[in-house]
Amino acid sequence: MRQRKSWFGINAIVAVFGMALIVPMSGWAASTYKILHRFTAGADGGYPAADLIVDAAGNLYGTAGAAVFQLKSNADGSWTYSTLHNFTGADGDSPVGSLVFDGAGNLYGATWYGGATFNGTVFKLRPNADGSWTESVLYSFCSVAKCTDGQNPVGGLVFDAAGNLYGTTSYGGRISTTCSNGCGVVFKLKPKADGTWAENVLYRFCKLTNCPDGDFPTAGLSLDKAGNLYGTTAQGGAFGNGTVFKLNSNTAWTESVLHSFCPPHNCGDGARPLTRLILDASGNLYGTASLGGTWPGYGVAFKLKPKSDGSWGESVLHSFNKQDGAYPWADLIFDPAGNLYGTTRNGGSAGDGVVFKLSPGSGGSWVYSAVHNFLGNPELTPLGGVVLDQAGNLYGTTNICASGTGCYGVVFEITP
Repeated sequence: MRQRKSWFGINAIVAVFGMALIVPMSGWAASTYKILHRFTAGADGGYPAADLIVDAAGNLYGTAGAAVFQLKSNADGSWTYSTLHNFTGADGDSPVGSLVFDGAGNLYGATWYGGATFNGTVFKLRPNADGSWTESVLYSFCSVAKCTDGQNPVGGLVFDAAGNLYGTTSYGGRISTTCSNGCGVVFKLKPKADGTWAENVLYRFCKLTNCPDGDFPTAGLSLDKAGNLYGTTAQGGAFGNGTVFKLNSNTAWTESVLHSFCPPHNCGDGARPLTRLILDASGNLYGTASLGGTWPGYGVAFKLKPKSDGSWGESVLHSFNKQDGAYPWADLIFDPAGNLYGTTRNGGSAGDGVVFKLSPGSGGSWVYSAVHNFLGNPELTPLGGVVLDQAGNLYGTTNICASGTGCYGVVFEITP
């Protein structure tokens, strides 16, 4: 049996996040905040780390510990928690990425660990008429020699119009002196007529010494209208501090690096991106980098714009300064008005994390406002992003609570 790896200890880039950040901050945007569920680390899991998703009825779905859960929105304003599935190891373990629905209401996701080789899975949850859900493993990673098919998926999945699934694994693929466990892959899962799924590796990172094409993808992917894939790597690139990459949807799935973060002695553009990118209607890309920005470097929100010559230009929308947030780990989202929302793991008025908003201003500028500051009473440390319902309410999770509270993270609602 392979030695189990912890998602929260897989790389030295996360070590800086153990620092305590207690700083003053005066005021933030008014909002209504309430806790919908407190995790007890029992059957309901605990330590949620991924984005939630919301269905057309306003119900929430997510992962915590070894569980996939639902929070059902009731007519009286209350919420009912239920566990849809608890992983046992053989069928997966540690689902840390976000979930995705298909058109029939089935849920799909990935687990960091577990499966046939203990190196992670892609799974499906099918709703039954009696309200239960049936789980099936679509693929177990490291099913071939030396894990060239990928190992340990962290990010969520995305569907294309034909019903194929795409994702990344943080390890596996090509072995190099840079990454002895493999530098990660981009994969595709295609449904077959007999109900099984076939995996195909579209790209293996670190083709050359020092991985100029990227290394260690920890986030899910995004698709454009032409079927091209976009993503980030937390390491590699021209300067070793991560990339934004594109895979062209041609026969060979050609990879190109759109941006390499952190030139020497100047990480003002950001460093170590950990999150999925989002696209606007014009084809611009938006994301966050967990480090870098204005010295000493608490992370940035950034935009990449395609140029007429085929290159891409990066601009920083906001550089976090600890008082307004620190270390953004989560995906951004747009609201219908074009505002961006996200979270930071630390920083803010008590150092326990922030939900923030970026609004487009004049001349291409963006205006920052804090929607909510976590104060550690008891909840703190949002690792996942936020999701919007049709009424404009924001929902998300915190990964932990203050010690001694019997609480292991929460699901929250914010009415901006």
